[in-house]
Amino acid sequence: MNIFNIIDSFQKFDGDAVGRLEHASRRMFMNRIGSKLAAAAIPVAFGTIVNKAFGATPTATEVLNYALTLEYLENEFYMIGNGTSGLIPSTYAPVFAQIGKHEKAHVDFLVAALSTNAVAKPTFDFPAVFPTVFTDFPTFVTVSKALEDTGVRAYKGQAGNLITSKPLLEYALQIHSVEARHAAIARKILAKISGDATIKGWISNDAGVPAAVYAGEGNVVQGTLNLPGVDGLSGVSFTAITEAFDEPLTMDQVLAIAGPFIKKM
Repeated sequence: MNIFNIIDSFQKFDGDAVGRLEHASRRMFMNRIGSKLAAAAIPVAFGTIVNKAFGATPTATEVLNYALTLEYLENEFYMIGNGTSGLIPSTYAPVFAQIGKHEKAHVDFLVAALSTNAVAKPTFDFPAVFPTVFTDFPTFVTVSKALEDTGVRAYKGQAGNLITSKPLLEYALQIHSVEARHAAIARKILAKISGDATIKGWISNDAGVPAAVYAGEGNVVQGTLNLPGVDGLSGVSFTAITEAFDEPLTMDQVLAIAGPFIKKM
């Protein structure tokens, strides 16, 4: 998390927000951190300040709770997977352990940012959807890939709703890029253990399982341009064009994907 950049964004784009930051200029904020807070407490302190500045914005709160629900889902998935003896081969254990740490950090930050507005963690049931997810490593990686690909598209889908809260948009994009790296490594691991060379580090066309996760990824119209018909792209395949762009998912689409994993809200 780049705290300097986020604070600079507050100062650059929203003078009122700076006022709401309880005079938290960059120097004062860092002085307070340096004098009173341990490094481990920085996310909580910053989240509290963000909540004071923007917590009253309904749209931002709804979006952050939506993101928190997805992060709860991912965090519990890796917590169970990493804690299940014999599931993850030692070669890949460090990768999924690190991803699990990232997801926990995302949850902790969003809970701190939302404070009393944070939704409670739902009760999840992954085997209800994929019965062998915690007994069969390929299934575990398949679900990991699907969750991470969904996360990437979900954050992108909410960018427009955070456009008036640019510091929050910046933070969402910081999580978004990390989810994208998770997705890429999960995809590469799945390609290796399955021997399926068609699985790349990025999404091709709308191929993938479950299908709902990849719906719309075959789009080749960007802006107003139908890219296969654009001069200079005649030598670029349809598939390569789809790989060059990632498409957003709406909140409803994401909740439809995640909903079957939720046993109780």
